[in-house]
Amino acid sequence: MTAAGLPMEIRAEGLPTRVRIHEVGARDGLQNEQTVVPTEVKAEFIHRLADAGLPTVEATSFVHPKWVPQLADAERLFPLLGDLDPHRLPVLVPNERGLDRALALGARRIAVFASATESFAKANLNRTVDEALAMFAPVVARAKDAKVHVRGYLSMCFGDPWEGPVPLAQTVRVCRELLELGCDELSLGDTIGVATPGHVQHLLASLNEAGVPSSRLGVHFHDTYGQALANTLAALQHGVTTVDASAGGLGGCPYAKSATGNLATEDLVWMLHGLGIETGVDLDRLVATSVWMAEALGRPSPSRTLRALSHKE
Repeated sequence: MTAAGLPMEIRAEGLPTRVRIHEVGARDGLQNEQTVVPTEVKAEFIHRLADAGLPTVEATSFVHPKWVPQLADAERLFPLLGDLDPHRLPVLVPNERGLDRALALGARRIAVFASATESFAKANLNRTVDEALAMFAPVVARAKDAKVHVRGYLSMCFGDPWEGPVPLAQTVRVCRELLELGCDELSLGDTIGVATPGHVQHLLASLNEAGVPSSRLGVHFHDTYGQALANTLAALQHGVTTVDASAGGLGGCPYAKSATGNLATEDLVWMLHGLGIETGVDLDRLVATSVWMAEALGRPSPSRTLRALSHKE
């Protein structure tokens, strides 16, 4: 990449000096593929992402193969990552059986997946919100007993395709309950991409007022309406320092048809580096990795930054 392919660094007031990017492409991205990506390709993808400097690369999901067949190879994939620090490789677990499978392979970071709305809880977990939280309680407790880091994903924090805009108090309640279960951090999901910066700021302020500090929060924005970067900046201005993103913009949500791709990691890194915010990510290597994966999948990436940089001579 030439100097012309790098953003000018100009810091803005009130922003963090460093952001941790939580890479979800290998799990959240690939789980939405129509065809199953070979295990060896997934392993190489994860290794390339780690080599690009991404501090956490979500590796896979220990759900029943019936529900997410694209990730049915978790037991075969995770051992192929044995040369990487397992603290860098979060995995999703839906229940105690999933936790057993993850712990047996040496996983040290797990995530549970809750919903702020009843409709999505029913569609995704076939349970009410409270029933899902009850299911997660022993999972989180056992993980903490094993000294495993626990992330709580919360979907539909801003809007739901069946219920419409989600009341702030509703999202705050479920966030507080996840933390009370013992989650170390929460990821606030804009699953269908309807959030706008003001909404983001108000939700974060409401969470802070309810005793949930921004230091315990990450954000997970989808770019359905082109708002993901603007929403991310709003979250950074409010003190959030963990941002989920997907290499090449892979992913959506198999249970919400209106959910399009995740925020592209390349677009996020370009903005953060332009703001002088450290990420530890080598953008050249990241772009090369996403170009490689796009070729493996047989289609171009939606990431604007990737397209711009990969076409430079």
